[in-house]
Amino acid sequence: MARLSAVAVAVRDPCRRWGWTAFAFHRGLSALLAPKPEQAPRWLPACRPKTSISFLSRPDLPKLAYKRLKGKSPGVIFIPGLVSNMNGTKALAIEEFCKSLGHACIRFDYSGVGNSDGNLQECTMGRWRKDVLSIIDDVAEGPQILVGSSLGGWLMLHAAISRPQKVAALIGVATAVDILVTQFNQLPVEVKKEIEIKGMWSMPSKYSEEGVYHIQYSFIKEAEHHCLLHSPIPVTCPIRLLHGMKDDVVPWHTSVQVADQVVSKDVDVILRKESDHQMKEKADIQLLTYTIDDLIDKLSTEVN
Repeated sequence: MARLSAVAVAVRDPCRRWGWTAFAFHRGLSALLAPKPEQAPRWLPACRPKTSISFLSRPDLPKLAYKRLKGKSPGVIFIPGLVSNMNGTKALAIEEFCKSLGHACIRFDYSGVGNSDGNLQECTMGRWRKDVLSIIDDVAEGPQILVGSSLGGWLMLHAAISRPQKVAALIGVATAVDILVTQFNQLPVEVKKEIEIKGMWSMPSKYSEEGVYHIQYSFIKEAEHHCLLHSPIPVTCPIRLLHGMKDDVVPWHTSVQVADQVVSKDVDVILRKESDHQMKEKADIQLLTYTIDDLIDKLSTEVN
């Protein structure tokens, strides 16, 4: 079984202060991740780099809006969560961190979301999977580290299965593999029947301004074809799964299930006791950037 691990700051290079090392899981994580007073976090610079929006045109598919920061390989691609766009806290922090290291970074909007073309009501997991593959195939150059947040963690696994030569490593943040299908199937029979008749599931969520996410019944049924936890997941690259133990949307046990199902032997599940589903507090972002930095080191060492 993949190991549970915590992290600590490990200074390995005076020009790179974001490394981390895996240890046995314990409760001292908050103290280990606390920033030193004399060092301002590098993900909070005085001003952010300005990357202009570009659009990827695709035959018979909506144009995708994306922002690309050019730099060294491996690059990093951020894959957002359900109905999230490329301007979230984690996406911007990752871009800042990649800029500080001189590495390439891409963030983008799914079809029907943000600045991308398309009708959200017509979107499916299959279409968003194509969006991710389009970014990998037509925008990214060289090997990539995929960072998938929530539903984006589900999609990153599909991308790794489809593009093993380009996906060098994965980082899941509150990885929501199969979660919509699982939660729907747990509803009472009469509730599921009502949703089927209405064609819409109003799923309560404190992260939505309306207090609910309106999910098409057709989206759920189509997503059933993309479930992964029922059998071994053929992904062999390094995988890091970060999850908050106070996540009330996607249980942290889901990340453990993913770790058990993937073929890769290089898998860490890293739990934060006080973090929620969004994992966007300062210590959460530090953990995420430590993890990216460690994988960049690992991949660079393997190449050299």
